[in-house]
Amino acid sequence: MKMKTALTIAGSDCSGGAGIQADIKTMTMNGVYAMSAVTALTAQNTTGVRAIQEATPDFLKQQIDAVFEDIFPDSVKIGMVSSRELICVIADRLKYYKAKNIVVDPVMVATSGSHLMKTEAIKTLTDELLAIATLVTPNIPEAEVLSEFSIETKEDMYSAAKFISDTYGCSVLLKGGHSINDANDLLYSNGKMLWFEGKRIDNPNTHGTGCTLSSAIASNLAKGFTLEESVKRAKEYISGALSAMLDLGQGSGPMKHNFDLQGEYEKEAE
Repeated sequence: MKMKTALTIAGSDCSGGAGIQADIKTMTMNGVYAMSAVTALTAQNTTGVRAIQEATPDFLKQQIDAVFEDIFPDSVKIGMVSSRELICVIADRLKYYKAKNIVVDPVMVATSGSHLMKTEAIKTLTDELLAIATLVTPNIPEAEVLSEFSIETKEDMYSAAKFISDTYGCSVLLKGGHSINDANDLLYSNGKMLWFEGKRIDNPNTHGTGCTLSSAIASNLAKGFTLEESVKRAKEYISGALSAMLDLGQGSGPMKHNFDLQGEYEKEAE
């Protein structure tokens, strides 16, 4: 049986908890072959982002072409893209190759609070990428930017998700993790609303949760699961990674992406 494949187009996180590093770990643990096109190098750790070095538009194009011409991805996850020019390249190449199962995680602000997207890039993201996306996965602050709604209640979440979906023609998974009282997520797809009840896990180490969730969804879409089932499986994977209670770094640390790894080469030294 041919192994399914997934491509992440995102920024690198040198501390390994978010970005393409989190994406590759997540895709691997969710049973697909992971590939990457790097939009930017970041110097960051659990306490914040120190510097960002963007890829040039031509170099990003070359990376995407190299992947699609040789190993056509069964799904594509798009994460941190900080400039309008890079977003245009991604949209152009994905349209050219008729890419399928596109999951957009509109990364605007890092878990540490650092801003990762320039203002003019946000309009290009909505105009160019959401138009071809299968699913967009904003958290509440990101959904407020995309919808220009204030979101404080479940009804507000529904209104914002419906507006984003109706405006841009993609399904929306609005993540409730920034809400005070629960971690419930709302999937709005084809005019239908579905709530995913989440269990709050008392773990302050949430660096890279958005990257991880979107990559897990993309992995499951690549394997042929429905959107609803892909979200359900991705949420269960995230819960397991958080419940493992990995504690690294001095800020909001990473999750244990490999919590379910039990291979021969994973064993501890005697």
